[in-house]
Parts: sequence; C-alpha cells; structure tokens
Amino acid sequence: MFYIILRSISIILQCIAAFFAFSLIKRTKFNASWILISIAFLLIALRSTFDLFYSISNESVEAQSITSISLSVVIALLTCIGSFFIRKIFDLQQRIDDIRKKNESQLFAAIIRTEEHERLRFAKELHDGLGPVLSSIKMILSALNQSVENSENKEIIQKTNFVIDEAIITLKEISNKLSPHILTNFGLEKALRNFIDTLRYNKTLSIDFQSNIPKFRFESSIETVLYRVVCELISNTIRHAQAQQIAIVIRYDNQRLTIDYTDDGIGFQIDTQHYTSMGISNMQSRIKSIHGTIDFESHKNKGIRVRIIIDNLPTQ
Repeated sequence: MFYIILRSISIILQCIAAFFAFSLIKRTKFNASWILISIAFLLIALRSTFDLFYSISNESVEAQSITSISLSVVIALLTCIGSFFIRKIFDLQQRIDDIRKKNESQLFAAIIRTEEHERLRFAKELHDGLGPVLSSIKMILSALNQSVENSENKEIIQKTNFVIDEAIITLKEISNKLSPHILTNFGLEKALRNFIDTLRYNKTLSIDFQSNIPKFRFESSIETVLYRVVCELISNTIRHAQAQQIAIVIRYDNQRLTIDYTDDGIGFQIDTQHYTSMGISNMQSRIKSIHGTIDFESHKNKGIRVRIIIDNLPTQ
C-alpha cells in the first residue's frame, strides 16, 4: 500500500510538471524543442501510470516490460531531440539581449547627443547674444569716460568698466565649459590640458597628466563623453576628496583606449548614496553609450582609482 501511495504521488507531481510545461509552450512561441520536451513530461507520467496499473492488476511482467521500455525509448528520443533543438531558445534569448543592449546604447547616445546639442545652443546664445551687449555697454562707458571731467564719476565709470570686463571673461568661461571649442577643433588631449590649466590656481592640488594621443582624433561623440567624464572625476576630487595629487594617464594602443585616473584623497565606500551624490551612475551610462567600461575602486583614506577602457576604437 505504501508503495502504491508513493507511486501515486509521483504520478501526480509528474502530471503537474507536464501541465506547467504545456502552459509555457505559448510563451516560447511554440518552439518545437519545448513542445517535444513537454510531450516527454506527459509520457513520463503516462509510463508511471502504466507501471502502477500493471502492479495493481498483476499483469504479466513481460507485458509491463514491453510497455515501459517502449515508452522509455519514446521519452528518451523526444528528450534527445528536444534538448538538441532547445539551443534555439537560448539563441533567441541571446538575440533579444543583444537587441536590448543595442537599443540601450542607442538611447544613451541619443540622450547625450541631445544634451550636447542643447549645451552648444545655449553656449552660442550666451556668446552671440549677451557677449555683444556687454561689449556695447563697455564701448558706451569708454565714450562717456572721455566726456566726464569729474574725477569721482570717472572712477565710477572705470570700476564699472572693470566689472564688465570680468563679466565678459566669466561669460567666455561659461560658454567654453558648456561647449569647449578646443575639444571640437584640437581634440581630447588639448581640451583636457586646457581644462587642467584653468585649475592651476589651486596650489594645494597637483595634477599629473600623461598621454600618448596628441596626434589622434576619435569620433566626436566619444571625445565629448570622455572629456565630460574626466572633467567630472576631477571636479569630484576637488569637491569631495581633499586630495593633494591627481594622476591621469591616457594610452591608445592597438585600437584600445585606456584612461587611468587616481587621486590620494580620503576615498569612499562605493554604495548607492555615493553613486547618486558623485554622479557615478551618470558616468557609467555615458561610458556605456560609447561601448566602453568604467570601473571604480576606492577605500577609506586610500583615494580612488578609476579605469576606463574602450576597445575596437578606430582613429579619424
């Protein structure tokens, strides 16, 4: 009796497995391999049922063996064929993953292009719109200065001229940060060196920059992304790291571009909070959009190391 109960439970479980297998056929787009495996599940339950029937009815061992062996051969055949063709399901899944990754990369690239386009448009509006207005005010004040004899008024005009000069310089700096013309005209290395030169006033921070790409130009979108990411890393070090030394090494060899960034700051524990506050996820998205990888390594009071790698990168 105990044997019959166990066999009955086994048959019930096998039937449930067959039911779930058949219910997934539609989700596999009626894939032949899954249909064969589902039938094999059903035949396994059927064979167990026959075995139980023969055990209860005391049928001849020969009849039981013929039925069991026949079903076993069919089950093995279906399982073998199904397993051989089941790779199509994995191939389909791989194609879906490839399409998803491609779409994600295209989406990131489109977002970055839109962002850079808006930066360029805003920079032009600042430069071409506000710049001439400030220059005109400066010219008017210069003309007014020649006709004013009162020394106190002359001093006011001169101070106003100085403030306008500062505003024009600030305007040019903002416009250049929004859309650096050096990056467009001369490439990644010169743009980064120019950005680093603007930080020389900071006497507490030393930046060592090495590169072997002065003569190489890459696709515009790639140069823009790398420039933004490296500038963001430097800005994060200045704001958060309390570092005294930054080292940036850029190497291009055999169509592989590698950027190693390190500082000797206080470091941090890489977690969700820092991913948000330091823009790490944004940098990862940018690098991913150009089919690269970016890895962060940091420990408390041991600074940070960032490595960016882009493979199969041709020059222009």
